Parts: sequence; structure tokens; C-alpha cells
Amino acid sequence: MKRKIIIELISSLLILLFLYASLSKWLAWRTFIGDMNNQPFPNWMTPFLVWTIPTIEVLIAFALIFEKLRVKAFYASLFLMSAFTIYTVAILFHAFRYIPCSCGGVIRKLTWPQHLVFNLFFVGISILGIMLKKRDPVHAVEV
Repeated sequence: MKRKIIIELISSLLILLFLYASLSKWLAWRTFIGDMNNQPFPNWMTPFLVWTIPTIEVLIAFALIFEKLRVKAFYASLFLMSAFTIYTVAILFHAFRYIPCSCGGVIRKLTWPQHLVFNLFFVGISILGIMLKKRDPVHAVEV
């Protein structure tokens, strides 16, 4: 019972994160596009990234709602948050000259070290979610 509550809490936190992040990007669309154009990626990637990133965030949040998709959603969350974390580490090591934060809402206000801690927290709970779901007797039978 305790494991189920923790899984639900982890899922809820990730759902809130991804829905908030995607919605804040869409609500500040022009700012998001401008920030993405200022990233160290070629500008031809911007149209792909500005549609793909928030869409993936919504799809992960949606998948976390459903029990049968939850392990895959935890893995997707782990992958996405790990990519953001690696990018944050590269920024902290000054791999790029200038990097605007293309995050939305209050997340945008975090410093880069705070971003790292924030991202690592969500990487950690994604891993914990995977581990707890894999030990779930219902999931073990389905695999």
C-alpha cells in the first residue's frame, strides 16, 4: 500500500511538472521561440524543438495517468529530465558562451545551480518510480 502511494505521488509530481512546463511555454510562445533561437543549436532546429519539447511533456504527463503506461512514462521522464540535466551541467561547465533559459514560468527564475538540483530531483524520482513499479507484483506478471 505504501509503495502505491509513493508511485501515485511521484506520478503526480511529474504530471504537474510536465503540464506546467508545457503550458508555460505555450502561453509565452514568442519568448519561448526567441529563447530557443538563442540556444547553441542551429536555428533550423527551432521549429522542431518548440513543437516537440512541450508536446513530449504533455504526452509523458498523459501517459503517467494510466497504470499500464506508467513504467514507459517513467522511462520517458527519466530520459527527458536526464537530457535537461546534461545540458544544465554543460552550461555550468561553460560549454557555451550565453544560454538563455528557455524554461517557462517560475522555473525560468532559477539559477543554473538551482536548475541542476531541480532536474536531479526529478531524475531521482523518475528512477524511484521505475524501481517501485518494477517491483509491483502486477507489473512483474505483465513483463
